[in-house]
Amino acid sequence: MMDVLSLLAQATQDYYVHDLDPNLVELGPLKIRYYSLGYLLGLLWAWKFLAVQARKGRIGLTDEQVGDLIMPYTLLGVLVGGRLGYVLFYGLDEALANPLYVFKIWEGGMASHGGILGVVIALWLFGRKRGIPLLHLLDLGALTAPVGIFLVRITNFINGELWGRATEVPWAVIFHHPDGTPTEPRHPSQIYEAFGEGLLLWILALLLWRRLLPRTGSLAALFALGYSAARIVCEQFREPDAHIGFQILGTTRGQLLTLGLAAFGFYFLWTALRRSGPTWTPVEPTPPAGEPADSSKAGS
Repeated sequence: MMDVLSLLAQATQDYYVHDLDPNLVELGPLKIRYYSLGYLLGLLWAWKFLAVQARKGRIGLTDEQVGDLIMPYTLLGVLVGGRLGYVLFYGLDEALANPLYVFKIWEGGMASHGGILGVVIALWLFGRKRGIPLLHLLDLGALTAPVGIFLVRITNFINGELWGRATEVPWAVIFHHPDGTPTEPRHPSQIYEAFGEGLLLWILALLLWRRLLPRTGSLAALFALGYSAARIVCEQFREPDAHIGFQILGTTRGQLLTLGLAAFGFYFLWTALRRSGPTWTPVEPTPPAGEPADSSKAGS
């Protein structure tokens, strides 16, 4: 019995030391980072998933419209919104001192709240051009965005950034400061956020989307409220940026920004509950070449 207790005690002290390389490929000056790959795979997955659903006539868009929606609208919304959000929310002083800092996206620095806002603006512009209601596009974004969030949070862990607060839990991780010195054991808060804001939220959306999509705004509400709840909880384990620290009543900047998203979530929920049906009529699925659109009507 004492041997078992000794092993358990030892296990709680043998923390994992983070030593992952943030670069997938490094050929001289050419570097392909996992972080960039996370964004790319998230967008490609969203494109593929929505394209398949479009061909089945489930989302009110054509295959061509899905392609236009992802490239360039959503791509630019994520990149521009994420970068400008980071500069405004976390790096404004540095940007004022050096305006070129805004464009140094290769040095890192993307804000999820800015990315979400950028995507909303991109969807609004796309919907305005194509005559598609914004809330319907937000529902589709809510169905796909959690996968991208999951992938990017995993790459945050690979990069050894955005780590959690000091702890002694058995699964704590020892990261490294920029100068190479190790940190004390810390919560792997990136993993917490990957599962809470990403994977679990996507599973919930996937289970409910066929029921919620006809009531426009429901999926958007689910995402906004689910992401907000997960972010607020996970921020309790995440170390706030050193140059920002804690905010009002011991909250973090991320938690304060999330309150605004939660407010929109309640608004989307309120509008969805007041609406009796969809605001957008799904298009018919595009049949393969040479096949009739509806086999039940063939020859009629």
